[in-house]
Amino acid sequence: MNGVYGRYLDVDLSNGAVKERVIPGRWYELHLGGRGIAARLLLGLAAPGIDPLGPENVLVWASGPFQGTGLAGAGRHVVMGVSPKTNSVADSYVGGYVGHELGRSGYDGIIVRGQAERPVYLLVAGGRAELGDAADLWGKTTGEVDRILKERHPGVRVAAIGPAGEKLVVQACIIHDRSRAAGRPGLGAVMGSKRLKAIAVAGHTEKPIARPREFARARAEFARDLMDEGMTKFGEYGTARGLTWLSEMGILPTRNFQDGVFDGASAIGGERLAATILTGRETCAGCPVRCKRVVEVEFEGRKVDPAYGGPEYETLAAFGSLCLVSDLDAIALANQLCNAYGMDTISVGVAIATLMEASEKGLVPERVPWGSGRAIVEWTERIARREGLGDELASGLGAWAERRGIDCAMTVKGVEIPMHEPRGKVALGLSYALSPRGATHLEGLHDTMLEQERPTPELGITRRMDRFALAEKAKALVIYENLRSYVNSLVLCAFVTRDTGPRYNHGRIRELLGHATGLDLSPQDMLRIGERNFALLRLYAARAGLGPELDGLPRRFHEPLPRGASGGRPIGEAGFAREVAAYRRIRGWTRDGISPTRLRALDLQDLGEA
Repeated sequence: MNGVYGRYLDVDLSNGAVKERVIPGRWYELHLGGRGIAARLLLGLAAPGIDPLGPENVLVWASGPFQGTGLAGAGRHVVMGVSPKTNSVADSYVGGYVGHELGRSGYDGIIVRGQAERPVYLLVAGGRAELGDAADLWGKTTGEVDRILKERHPGVRVAAIGPAGEKLVVQACIIHDRSRAAGRPGLGAVMGSKRLKAIAVAGHTEKPIARPREFARARAEFARDLMDEGMTKFGEYGTARGLTWLSEMGILPTRNFQDGVFDGASAIGGERLAATILTGRETCAGCPVRCKRVVEVEFEGRKVDPAYGGPEYETLAAFGSLCLVSDLDAIALANQLCNAYGMDTISVGVAIATLMEASEKGLVPERVPWGSGRAIVEWTERIARREGLGDELASGLGAWAERRGIDCAMTVKGVEIPMHEPRGKVALGLSYALSPRGATHLEGLHDTMLEQERPTPELGITRRMDRFALAEKAKALVIYENLRSYVNSLVLCAFVTRDTGPRYNHGRIRELLGHATGLDLSPQDMLRIGERNFALLRLYAARAGLGPELDGLPRRFHEPLPRGASGGRPIGEAGFAREVAAYRRIRGWTRDGISPTRLRALDLQDLGEA
């Protein structure tokens, strides 16, 4: 298959060995790249039941066939490993420029195993790879590490952990290009446990493309077609453009998911941000949209450095509406602190909102008031530094809440609920409950996508579906999860793919894939690859002991929201249970994994035997 190099860099930190690992050609045909190859590797390299923060864990940086080609939306890659939140494999997708450089490095990805005796960083540049001493980088923020390594090795792009990862904070992430986070699974703590401070990559070669002339033409057309009026507005206001709209729909997570309407929504939305603290816009490799925020402001005398970018929707909601904070300056500073210390803003925001509710109920001695900008800044730092109660939270929100007898931690399988309210998007609630990696908003179906006539005829979704209705949502969810899993194996940005409506563009993307790789896929081929790669995560999760008893939602989502356009509509427990059962039947899931029949249909029978 073209579009790939057929090899990964394989680094063992325990003995300092840096080698190449050849990937079987059949794996590329089955899995394409990205999520698929990374999960296939981890199934063989990281035994279920290992300590996620021990030397046996393995981290994989993976690209797909489009990385390094300059295609709009392909400035991304995936990082995967065993999560300290779930004790199972989990993936995180991140934009910027590291993925583009990896796609030009001569390797399709990087495998990191073992544990270094002292802090190190990995340099991949000029066709060589070597480990360097990171003693002078340990303890520094991600921005400082980015600057130092770029001065030391001109032309590189950097992925680094901050002090939070070094301290094994479970909310720690891996920051790429100073402002892009591989966030939710806690893989920054895994990287810290390995004493790997950073990876610096500079590409030097061109990807082998099957039909280069045709690919170049289609790439230009794809970028041109992408920039319609809606996408131009999206670039102008960023992901936060929809924040006020979600509040109007009654599904903006507010007061730790006790409400879906935030009275201060207009004060923290994309329009207000653009009109006040926005100083610039950044982008990812090859993308004309430029949706990334760059802000500059002060909060209580502390400056927000534009080098760390600016808050996106999930951050504005997690530190804003979820905590009843309408101070945009405070949210911007909390966002910067997360980027500098290397922490996931969703995870930290949910932890602070939980703490605020626990404080209100008298379940903790600390007073942490709702609506306090000062509180979100203070507790972000206390978690990052493991200070006082922040140290307990840094070991995992779900575990802390269970120890304390606190029942308002909004997590699934130990992973914090993202900023999308499932009582107004019930199929998303199913996805939260059933995902092998814990609650994620980037896996499948947002029901609002289906509130149009003939949403996706190519995939058999030909009628409008109400966002509150549970009936038949399992079938639709499986289709869109498989589609997203396929996209995550290409490692394409969700915002350049159009899954529904007249702008549906997966035919164009398959054309691009054919020109890049020589593979000509049908719509069903596309879904089959996605299902196959999703199944890899399910297989690992089952072997790691994540049984069906964990496939549920926090009790709060089965109670009604108090007001707004989605008020009075809890997720019905009986209907939810029926759709969970239907979902498991469609996927062929058993208590211990996946049925042999379904594995054979996916060409994964060898893994079933293992």
